[in-house]
Amino acid sequence: MRDITKDFPGVRALGGVSFDLHPGEIHALVGENGAGKSTLIKVLAGVYPFPEYGGEILIDGNEKRFAGIREAEKLGIAVIYQELSLVKEMTVGENIFLGREPRTWGVIRWEELYRRAHRLLDDLHLSIDPRTPVRNLGIGQQQLVEIAKALSHEARILVLDEPTAALTQTEVESLFHILNKLRARGAGMIYISHKLNEVFQISDRITVLRDGKTVGVNPTAEWNETSVIARMVGREVGNIFPGAATAADHAESEVVLEVQNVSVKDPVVTRKVLVDNVSFSVRRGEVLGIAGLMGAGRSDLLMAIFGAHDGAVTGKIKINGRSLDVRSPAGAIKQGIGFVTEDRKRFGLLLDQTVLNNMTLAGLRRISGRFVTNVDAEAAASEGAMKELRVKARSILTITGTLSGGNQQKVVLAKWLLTNPSVLFLDEPTRGIDVGAKQEIYAQINKLARAGLAIVLVSSELPEVLGLSDRVLVLHEGRATGEFTRATATPEAVMACATGQVQQAA
Repeated sequence: MRDITKDFPGVRALGGVSFDLHPGEIHALVGENGAGKSTLIKVLAGVYPFPEYGGEILIDGNEKRFAGIREAEKLGIAVIYQELSLVKEMTVGENIFLGREPRTWGVIRWEELYRRAHRLLDDLHLSIDPRTPVRNLGIGQQQLVEIAKALSHEARILVLDEPTAALTQTEVESLFHILNKLRARGAGMIYISHKLNEVFQISDRITVLRDGKTVGVNPTAEWNETSVIARMVGREVGNIFPGAATAADHAESEVVLEVQNVSVKDPVVTRKVLVDNVSFSVRRGEVLGIAGLMGAGRSDLLMAIFGAHDGAVTGKIKINGRSLDVRSPAGAIKQGIGFVTEDRKRFGLLLDQTVLNNMTLAGLRRISGRFVTNVDAEAAASEGAMKELRVKARSILTITGTLSGGNQQKVVLAKWLLTNPSVLFLDEPTRGIDVGAKQEIYAQINKLARAGLAIVLVSSELPEVLGLSDRVLVLHEGRATGEFTRATATPEAVMACATGQVQQAA
């Protein structure tokens, strides 16, 4: 790709970016949200067809001008986007071969389709029946299905946009094994990730973008994390985690949320228990981290407390000493619970609405009054939240779907802060956002805790849990297997409990 330019109304997304890829190479493309990574990939994939961009695309030395996605796919270019594109009502196998089903005289050969899908899933070490509807899968499993779908194209050029954002460490290792096999076969891969440890583990070269321009290209061995981050953000970045209070600081604080013996049943699989007899408490000003591998029941636990789980829920929940019977998210909000969900695009935002409408959605009655909307109060609250959280948008009337992932996440956080919650649930609060935005959100979490907010944090990134939490509760297959203070929560101890070892009493 030579001197690629791409303009949107009022903004230049790419300003003369050049990027190359060799056979059998994994070339990492990194940069903050809004740096131009996704735009560059969409040009390569034919999402933005010629002449909607400037510059040249050369495959095997020959210039190509794609009129659409299908033309790029025919030349062996496959893209796994950060935003999942699966049809939830279809099965895994149907999704993998959607539009390319094996047919005879127009009739789909279903057994062959599912046999091929099963073989691809086996390559990913993914124990999923290809006949399973996608809606029954967790987001991490859906991500692996997306990868299987891309591999089904037998691509020569494979683009992976945040492929491990929702994967466990075991799943990441399986994916890297697959990528290494593809590299040995001569496939070229473009790897986009905000997880720099993975970039250094898997890539051969690294290109850094900033503000739509190339600011560095070097073999991976010639970079280190500090130099990459400095190029990404245009400045040196210190310790990414702010100094957190110790658990001892909260020993005398009042308990805000108390959960006693909560269990959650699977709404689809009879007699399957997703959360089994879990208890915990959170004090004012405390960050409680909940760790565990995928399928441990972390999100199910929070959804149940929030009244948003379809499965049967038993147990007792108290806020500020008052027993709650929360049956819906509306009831949870009234009782002072805010919830930044794992999937912001599906559960957290109305992407076609303005920043203002999204920020005030959950707390409009509190902000604006009960019967008539106070437009001035609504706008003032949104302007204040936008300034406080440093949301990069032209105004509160900007359409939320046009913002970068990090800024969308800030809008979700602002929405819940404007409800004035007593306790805030954060489920994967930095999923799919860059290191600069992560640091800002980490600082905001620390600030909220110091102001007295009780916070429950779920994250698949163990360093994030350990770096932000005052205490850590570990789940394995729905059961609590350990609880640690900040001082005793070592990576080894937490992972041991996450894999099923029960913490021994001190």
